[in-house]
Amino acid sequence: MKDWMLPGAIVLGTSLYLLYHVTPALHAYGHWLHIAASEGQRLVIATLLFFQFVKISPHDLHVSRWHLGALLVQVLSFLALAGVVVLTDGAARMLAECAMLCMICPTASAAGVITDKLGGNLAATVTYLVIINVSATFLIPLVIPLVNPSATLGFWAYVGHIAWKVFPVLILPGLLAWIIRYTTHRLQRVLMRWASNSFYVWGIGLTLAMVLSTRALLLSGLGIWAFAGIVLVSAGTCFVQFWLGRRMGRARAARAGLSAHESLTDSITAGQTLGQKNTGFLIWLGYNYMTPVTSVAGGLYAIWQNLFNSWELYQKEHPSR
Repeated sequence: MKDWMLPGAIVLGTSLYLLYHVTPALHAYGHWLHIAASEGQRLVIATLLFFQFVKISPHDLHVSRWHLGALLVQVLSFLALAGVVVLTDGAARMLAECAMLCMICPTASAAGVITDKLGGNLAATVTYLVIINVSATFLIPLVIPLVNPSATLGFWAYVGHIAWKVFPVLILPGLLAWIIRYTTHRLQRVLMRWASNSFYVWGIGLTLAMVLSTRALLLSGLGIWAFAGIVLVSAGTCFVQFWLGRRMGRARAARAGLSAHESLTDSITAGQTLGQKNTGFLIWLGYNYMTPVTSVAGGLYAIWQNLFNSWELYQKEHPSR
């Protein structure tokens, strides 16, 4: 079940939306089904973060050099691609928007779950998750008016919209987990045992993410060549960020003179942290504030990152194969 859960969730989520799509009797409930999927995913994200915060102390959250390097990669690539968007039009502009969103998208809540399973550093992943979410909340509103001149909201209005999307599922789980940690130790120990089931909770979240991703794809009206372009952009940005993260982790370990095991731990942590994205946020951001078809990049990125995660987990469980 562990080996096949992520690919199974991709297939299940895609199949559920296709079943809805070909069943006219369900179309009257489409709005409510969309709300259920999107809000259900937010609940899953909050649950995953709660269990991650339960396992770590506030004193475990330390900023490392590779955190700053990863942040620099995301911010500079986002700004550079925004410049490309401003200077181009047509298909090139759309693909640059897709790449821009894939690069700035914050770390996924499930990154800590996968990092922990692979033997990485959970606290370092959660630290960067907080850093990039705060950074994206203030950086994206600065760029939106430049790439989308028809945008009518002011800077603080965009900050408020993004913060409302991000912070309730980021801050509240952490506060609740740490209140329990320092007031009810017996409950915390029980929750820490339950935290091992976070991987299966993410299976539910991925199923809902694929429902939303398939919806975005079918509603986009993309032609075959535009779709092929977004496939290449989403796959390319996914590969680059996982690869860069792994390189940063190994470089940090080499500078610190760490052992091979510690180097692998840092490599896994940085790779998952930079490469694994909150694709639900990416879909929402593209649909609401960019060219709507760019939301398809979020759905495709979800497929690539979770296929890669599945392969990593399989290699971890079956190292001799």
